[in-house]
Amino acid sequence: MTVVAPDGRKSEGAAQVTDLTLAQKIAPTVIVDRARALDRIATIDRIFHQLTRGAAIAVLIILGGVIVSLIHGALPAIQTFGFGFLTSQAWNPVNDNFGAWPAIYGTVVTSMIAMLIAVPVGLGVATFLTELCPHPLRRPIGVAIELLAGIPSIIYGIWGLFVFAPFVQTHVQPALIAGFAGVPLLSSLFAGPPYGIGVLTASFILAIMVLPFIASISRDVFETTPPVLKEAATGIGCTTWEMMRYVVLPYSRAGVIGGVMLGLGRALGETMAVTFVIGNAHKVSPSLLAPGTTISATIANEFTEAVGDLYTSALIELGLILFVITFVVLAIARYMLMRLERMSA
Repeated sequence: MTVVAPDGRKSEGAAQVTDLTLAQKIAPTVIVDRARALDRIATIDRIFHQLTRGAAIAVLIILGGVIVSLIHGALPAIQTFGFGFLTSQAWNPVNDNFGAWPAIYGTVVTSMIAMLIAVPVGLGVATFLTELCPHPLRRPIGVAIELLAGIPSIIYGIWGLFVFAPFVQTHVQPALIAGFAGVPLLSSLFAGPPYGIGVLTASFILAIMVLPFIASISRDVFETTPPVLKEAATGIGCTTWEMMRYVVLPYSRAGVIGGVMLGLGRALGETMAVTFVIGNAHKVSPSLLAPGTTISATIANEFTEAVGDLYTSALIELGLILFVITFVVLAIARYMLMRLERMSA
């Protein structure tokens, strides 16, 4: 800025003074605006912090409320039957005599068999999609697997009852009964008339239901393996199996275990699909072909028919037992993941 003096000469010093004066007038305004902006950002950050903390506390409150409600509702059955409720096979609503062992046995057995089937198949599908499948087919197959996870469980139950169970009754169970006849232990596991429905059929349905979770998560964690590790394994002559066994699986084992535990949690709590095909018999049979029941199926079948406080309390105690089983499974999974992280570090 240049100022012209009365004699016509330009004064640079006057211009500098004018600029300095203007800057002195503007500076406080800029400082105040910046301070206001910082205060506004800090206020928004405090509000966001409080909201997120409140959400976390709300989750803990809800979880605590569920636990308290289950314990309060199950208290009459706990006081009446005590620890014997866990080991008794009785289930007689007329005489108010209840036991949880058949439901616990069915829940654990069906879930374990389902995981024995689903885990190898799921890992195989994930391996095929990441290493062997042609690129044009990877997306369609991956989408199809993810769609399986979105099918409602009642659809699986209807399909299992009207399609899968007759097929098992006609082709699978007679072959198992004839094939293992006279074989120690196995003859007891696969004994009895071919009903079609039963523990083994429910396990197959559960395996189909949890397969998408295991396959999808395993595929995603397999893809996180650095390509340089795979190329190095291939360069020293490893086969695809050896590369997956010694490179990919050790690198992504934490994610794989997480996917398996997620599938196990789904299998333990599944209700409708199992209710359709397990037979809903309150007894423990050594044969996997015999009808059985699970905790979820028992509650779903009988809660609306429960008459009397003790009957309702026994069903609520079954829910409490299922909650404890699920909590223990998740705690074991978390402990395993912590150990893996510590070993990796």
